Amino acid sequence: MKNAIDADFLIFDLGNVIIDIDYQRSLNLIKTLVSPSFYSRVDAFYSTDFHKAYEKGLIDSPTFRDEVRSYFQQDWDDHKVDELWNSLLGKIPAERLDLVSKLKQNYQVGVLSNTNEIHIEAVNKMLRSDFGLERFDALFDWVFYSHEMGQAKPSQEIYFQMLGELGALPDRVVFFDDLEENVKGAASIGIQAVQVTGPNVIFDYFGNV
Repeated sequence: MKNAIDADFLIFDLGNVIIDIDYQRSLNLIKTLVSPSFYSRVDAFYSTDFHKAYEKGLIDSPTFRDEVRSYFQQDWDDHKVDELWNSLLGKIPAERLDLVSKLKQNYQVGVLSNTNEIHIEAVNKMLRSDFGLERFDALFDWVFYSHEMGQAKPSQEIYFQMLGELGALPDRVVFFDDLEENVKGAASIGIQAVQVTGPNVIFDYFGNV
């Protein structure tokens, strides 16, 4: 192993750490279905209050879909909303799951992700079809989803909540996330935080496990 890692827990974000995602792909797809006068709304979609609420589990999926329809003034059915919303999801590279499996031999491994029910249902479908896994629980020791926790990164509260459930001190955890603000949020309470800026970062970090 390249780094002699002094930690007990290795916690991974999902998007662009375990799963390939492309936020812009969803926005570009929506722009093909709405008039140019709505493009500014499309660009602001991820910062809307209802999106943030859905990510924290403060509204349910039917309410989120209704909010999407209202926001874009479209009559899309539920399937169409889900299709557009899930279009940001890419593949789950097998080598990343293989790495987690190897790391699990020496560490407790987990997920901490800002996500939502619609995305997770789609991800679980991919796990079943591509890997024969029902959920990430089958691979990871710990799974923390923002919509189940009522909190979202980068707030310190979600990291403290995770530590409480782990029963861990911050410096016994290494956390990997693609977004700088989430890395800073974790680091601000003493977690060892690593920004994943490309597909090889986690492999380079651990070297040959």
